[in-house]
Amino acid sequence: MQSQTQSKSGAECPPPPPPTATSSTRNQMRPVKYDYADSFACTYVVSVVAASIAELATYPLDLTKTRLQIQGEAAVDTNTSIKPKYRGMIATAYGIVREEGTMKLWQGVSPALYRHVVYSGIRICSYDFLRRKLGSDENGHMTLPLWKSALCGVSAGAVSQWLASPADLVKVQIQMEGKRRLMGEPARVHGAAHAFKEIIRRGGIAGLWKGSVPNVQRAALVNLGDLTTYDTIKHMIMVKLSMPDCHTVHVLSSICAGFVAAIMGTPADVVKTRIMNQPTDDKGRGLLYKGSVDCLRQTVNKEGFAALYKGFLPCWIRMAPWSLTFWLSFEQIRSMIGASGY
Repeated sequence: MQSQTQSKSGAECPPPPPPTATSSTRNQMRPVKYDYADSFACTYVVSVVAASIAELATYPLDLTKTRLQIQGEAAVDTNTSIKPKYRGMIATAYGIVREEGTMKLWQGVSPALYRHVVYSGIRICSYDFLRRKLGSDENGHMTLPLWKSALCGVSAGAVSQWLASPADLVKVQIQMEGKRRLMGEPARVHGAAHAFKEIIRRGGIAGLWKGSVPNVQRAALVNLGDLTTYDTIKHMIMVKLSMPDCHTVHVLSSICAGFVAAIMGTPADVVKTRIMNQPTDDKGRGLLYKGSVDCLRQTVNKEGFAALYKGFLPCWIRMAPWSLTFWLSFEQIRSMIGASGY
């Protein structure tokens, strides 16, 4: 009977099963691979790669958004009737291509990629760590309510952006160099390394964090919209509609995340961009704004509340495909290396 059973088993699942020791070894190897793919280091690297892909694909919209947010300053500060040269997203993008060249749409992309080495890696890993600590029950299952997810998103965004703020400052200053040259103004910086040195020369090490307060505020709000919305909507769709963890779920979740992030982050983004771009004295102090609150007050008083949403359309148009590209790349890479769904 025993030999017949073995024969029947071998016929059903050829070739014959390996010895018990080999089978045990194989089963023991699987958790090791799974643990590595879900480890902090692996998640960090995957998030940086996915963010770099998304950044390269959508960077021209970020440059256009930055130019739109700055364009109203000169006319207001000089108390003249000069109107900004560009007013809309399409006109601004077309002007950059026509007057500066197509490749200028990617001006400042290097510090943007450097930023994601710090920012994206830390924000994803921090959020994952916090939600596991705050949302795991006794059996290890994730039960994360919305308010805890929001707290995780805000915290992860604030910490990661504060650490990445110097790279963001360099990126904003490089993005504005093309416009300064067209206006006949002398160049402030000639590249990422030069911008970095100039910032330290003018304001010391602390100068690298100029504009970090509105920057951190913006990142906290953006990640509240992005991480929290993606995580919440994704699991809601999977539970309510009984859908598997698939591309359709990723697309729907990332679109919602990009829209909410744009709504919540644009006002702080306008303030951040203006503070980072303002000229400074020899001691690194801003000549236009005393701080984020003063910038917010001046912007609303002189240009109206709608000025806080300057660049919203390219911001949203960028965030939607950025979020879509990032999350699809992130989830796909994790799936390829054997990690669990995020």
